[in-house]
Formats: sequence, C-alpha cells, structure tokens
Amino acid sequence: MTSRRQILGALGATPVIATLGSAGAHASAAAPAQAPAAGESRVRPASIIAISAEDTPEQIIAKAANVVPRKGQLAWQRREITAFTHFGMNTFTNREWGSGAEDEATFSPTAVDADQWIRTYKAMGAELAMITAKHHDGFTLFPSRYTPHSILKSPGQPNVVRRYVEAARAHQLRVGIYLSPSDGSELPHAWHATWIASLRKKQAEGGTLTSVELTALADGDRAPGGLGRFGNGSAVKEHTIPTLVEGDDRADDVRSGKLPTFTVHVNDYDAYYLNLVYELFTEYGPLDEFWLDGANPWADAGITQEYRFDAWFRVISGLSPDTVVFGGPTGIRWVGNESGIGRETEWSVVPTTADPWTYHGEWLLPHGPTAADIGSRARLTEPGVTHLSWFPAEADVSNRPGWFHHPGQQPKTADQLFDLYEKSVGRNTTLLLNVPPSKAGTIDAEDVAELTAFGQRVRKVYGGPVARNADGTTTFDRVAVREDIEYGQRVEEFAVEAEIDGVWGRIATGTTIGHQRILPLAAPVTASRVRVRVLASRAEPRLGRITLHRATG
Repeated sequence: MTSRRQILGALGATPVIATLGSAGAHASAAAPAQAPAAGESRVRPASIIAISAEDTPEQIIAKAANVVPRKGQLAWQRREITAFTHFGMNTFTNREWGSGAEDEATFSPTAVDADQWIRTYKAMGAELAMITAKHHDGFTLFPSRYTPHSILKSPGQPNVVRRYVEAARAHQLRVGIYLSPSDGSELPHAWHATWIASLRKKQAEGGTLTSVELTALADGDRAPGGLGRFGNGSAVKEHTIPTLVEGDDRADDVRSGKLPTFTVHVNDYDAYYLNLVYELFTEYGPLDEFWLDGANPWADAGITQEYRFDAWFRVISGLSPDTVVFGGPTGIRWVGNESGIGRETEWSVVPTTADPWTYHGEWLLPHGPTAADIGSRARLTEPGVTHLSWFPAEADVSNRPGWFHHPGQQPKTADQLFDLYEKSVGRNTTLLLNVPPSKAGTIDAEDVAELTAFGQRVRKVYGGPVARNADGTTTFDRVAVREDIEYGQRVEEFAVEAEIDGVWGRIATGTTIGHQRILPLAAPVTASRVRVRVLASRAEPRLGRITLHRATG
C-alpha cells in the first residue's frame, strides 16, 4: 500500500491527480512511478519478470507493479469485444464435439455469406473476428496440404477461412483464428477400430457411454479421416517447418528465404500441427489473435497427445511476434467460466509456476484458471511462484446455448448481452462473444436483431460520457474508471465519491481497475463533481479518465 492518498477530480475529463503527503501537495497529469525503497534497485518494466528465491514479499510486489503489456496485448485489450465464429462439420451433424470420422461431403453449405457474418459482428461492436479453422474433429475449413480431411473433399470446396478473413478486412475488423490442438481425424486407425469394437460390446452389455463414446460409435463404420498421427507414440525428431510436399508451390520462396523456416524437435503430430499453423499465418495473416486450448478428449480411452507448447509458441512468435496467443507467453488467458463474466477482482498480472514460454499458461497458474483469486498479493508471494506475467483475461460466451448453431435454440437478448458487457469489459476483461452461423451459411435474423440492438445500446451508453467538464450538475448511474495499463496494473482498492449539494459522499467502491472498471450504481446520482480515492496500490497509480454514463431513464 502506498503511503500517500490519491484523489482524482473530474467529470468525464482527463483526470488530474492531486497527491497529498508529508512533502506538501502538488498536481500533475499523471502520478510518477513509486521510487524504490532504500537498498532496492528499480525494477525494469517487462511483460514477464522472473522471481528469485531471495526476493522479499515487498520486492515481489514491486516487480508485479512493473509487469506491463506488450504491444499486441495492449492493442488487444483496448478492442474490448471479439466475435467468435464456430462453423464447421458440427454445424451439419448437429453436434458440439465431432468424431473425426465424419464424411467430408457432410459439410455442404448452400452459401457461406461471410460478409453477412462480419456485418453482424460490426453492428454488435466487435473490432476483431475469430473463426474456428479446425475444431476438435480435425476437419479444416481451408485447403491444407497436410490432411485429407478438409473442404477439398466437400461439395464446392468452399475455402471458408479465406472468405472470412477477406470479409473481415473489407469491413476494417482485425482477424483471429482458432486451431484446435485436439484432432479426432488423426486418431490412429488400428487403435480406433479396436476402440469402436469395445464400445459396441459395452453398449450391447448395457453399459453407459459418454458423449465422446456415443459420437464415436455413431460414426463407427468409418475410419478417422486423417493419417493417424494423434497420440501414435511417434519419436521426437528434427523437422523443418514448413515441411514441403511434392509439387509444393512455396518451394522457391522457402529456398530464397522469402518465406521463413523453423527447425523443431517434435513428434509427428506436433509437426503436423505446426505445418497448419504455418499455413494459416503465412497465407491468411496478419493474425491479431491465435486461439488454442489443451483439449485431450480421448485421454480416458487411452489416447493422449502431449502437446509441445514450447515449440508451438516459438514458431508462432517467429512468424508474428505481436499476435496474442491464448494460453501463450505474452498472451491471454481464459477467465475461468464460459458465462462471459469477469471476476469482481480481475488482475492482468498473474503468478506462474514456471517460465510462461515452456507450457500452456492455464496450467501454470498456481491454483488453475478457475480460481476465485488469480493475482492477489497472497497469490504472488506464495511458494512455488517463479515468474510474474502480464496475462489478461478473456471472457468467452456463446450467443446461443451451444457453440455451434442448432435449430430451435434461442439467442441471448440485447439486455442479457448488455449485462455481460458490463460484467466483462467492465471488469478488466475482453468479451469473446460466439455467434454461430447456421447450415444455410448465414446468421439467423433473430440473432442479428438482438446483436444489433446490443451494439446500439453499448454505443448509446458508453460511446460518450454524459458530461465532459465540471460545469453544473450531472445525473448518471454508471461510473467508468481506468488505469493507464501501458504502465501496468497497480490499484488494489478504490472508492468513488461525489459532491452532492456541496457535500462529498461515497457512492461506489471497487478493488481492481485495469483497462476499465464499470461501476453500476444502485440509483441515479446528480452531482457537481466526482473524484476517485485510491485506497491501496502496489506502486504510485497511473490512472486514466473517469467517465460518467447513464443507462436508465
């Protein structure tokens, strides 16, 4: 906690910080960084800072106060809303998780109106659009050189990824891609046949089948559509990425150095995954977000792929250092639920139990990604912490009950979405809102209507403050407080006070701020001045604007 109190005075204007302390009072546009204690060297700001065994709790907190976002992370968090597009084989099989043995001809959209998708996303306020180029079933929505299980065997061979990125860029949206590490199409064929036989026996004997088993059994007369590389026990060996294939149209560019190459030591499946990564970044980039998780749905059946996240992260960074990678170093993390809701205390600075470059970040959080407390002082200073990392949260949620479109399901209303906006973007996270197109290749009209109304309401309420200066009185029911996160996240506790009829009184309190903290008030307040009092901070805070808004009346 700092030894001084910071009071901000503003009504929708850039705040001025009045610092009161033993040395007297002065005002400046931003508070200076906290000076190091006697005998303590100044911490150099970085996105990842190592912790040593000799660090005292005070030194660890000083390091945490100087963990800052990288360029890509900063731009990502300022975008606030990302559209997610789950469209693929599951859209046509009416599933959420596929088997990987589906007939490629099943994917047969009569249209792929990517322009309509992007217009809808822009209307709802998204600035970045991200598509599932490959889900857990392994079917790719682009023509890859490395798998037979793709749109090249589908009617019309629609390159959905190409249409998507071109539509997004035509409407000035940034682009992201989700490439699932899991891949049912790459299950080893002999193992799969034995597994299907055991499932049939289990079913005949009256056993209870899991959803994964039921899906596999439904497609059991077909072998997986890939080449059997997932969890096949292949040896780790040297691979060159990209691995050129016969007649590869990139050969000259690779030889000349126009296209980069990477030497990695991985097994067959990791090499396959990295070749897909390479195709997506070099042929559909630039990519602002790359989404990958750690799903291993066949582990209970005896097939597990140990993903080489360290090799993946190095290749991705080499291809595009400013891309934020879900779970990656200098990337972003899952908020811990699929409800689109951030924590009341949401830290972007978190502890990890190993170097973030070595493994998927979700597994490096001391108490996991769903813990109620991710980044408090207690978490930062507990045994086992080796690094502090800028690792902001992304709150993911689907506009419908499922991630893929299913007939008969209803979308969320504009009111529900507005509430989620305040509980995600308003709690120092970004909102990742999935809006799935139907078999027809379009987003349903009822989704479009609610999403458009949601975007209009956000723009009406938060597009501008209700007051831009301190003249007269203003009525409001929302207060938005911000830190200048370019310098990190430092505030641990604050209060909002308003001057009403000449008397100052507290109207709201909060813990963390970060990029933005929205505080809905119990009832509208009419005040002549508003200030924020920082009650606890890890170092001298750097605050952004205070803005006042009205959502009711």
